Amino acid sequence: MNARSFFLKGCADIAPVALPIATWSLVTGIAMAKSPLLLHQAISYSLLAYAGTAQLAALPLLVVGAPIWVSVMTALMVNLRFIIYSAGLRPSLRSQPLGMRCLLGCLISDMAFIMYMRHEARWRQSPLRGYYFLGLGCANYVIWHCASLVGLLGGALIPEAWGLSFAGTLALVAILVPMLMSRPAMVACAVAGITAVCLRDLPFKLGLIGAIAAGTAAAVFAEKKAVSDA
Repeated sequence: MNARSFFLKGCADIAPVALPIATWSLVTGIAMAKSPLLLHQAISYSLLAYAGTAQLAALPLLVVGAPIWVSVMTALMVNLRFIIYSAGLRPSLRSQPLGMRCLLGCLISDMAFIMYMRHEARWRQSPLRGYYFLGLGCANYVIWHCASLVGLLGGALIPEAWGLSFAGTLALVAILVPMLMSRPAMVACAVAGITAVCLRDLPFKLGLIGAIAAGTAAAVFAEKKAVSDA
């Protein structure tokens, strides 16, 4: 297989999860369309952030005029998982040229990471495996921004009664469930969920930051315990 074949294979492998990606992106775009942000601001925000959970977490903070550092910290905390993704991808992709690694780093997403790790053993011996991840990442990027743009442009025309917020929640669940296949992930989810409920009354959604910190710490502890038990 040549580089083009690897790239096209990556694009094809993201197709089965295109619907949940597009649904979640559509809801994110609608949420931004219904905010006080101007259209060009919302589009710029979507292109720069490229992370639905971070966008939705920081959006209400920006709207109510919360301190910038709170909005930035919230987005960074929500996106901490991408550090874990990068660490997971490093053994497989560290041999790729620096320019390729920088490009792939910009294209990391939940589904691109999941799909790559699912098939990584198949391409492990090929020096062109970076192009497979590139296909996954580019396809995810196009799906996300096309659906987000539809949400931004058509959000004002879509009635709340359609229940797209609930559809977005289901899409998020479809994305997260495959990630909960290990004990540390399940422990992190449980601890973060309980903490978020306990701290829900804190201002500026600071409870969310606390929940992420608690979940991350719990996952690290569970991972260390699993290693020591082994």
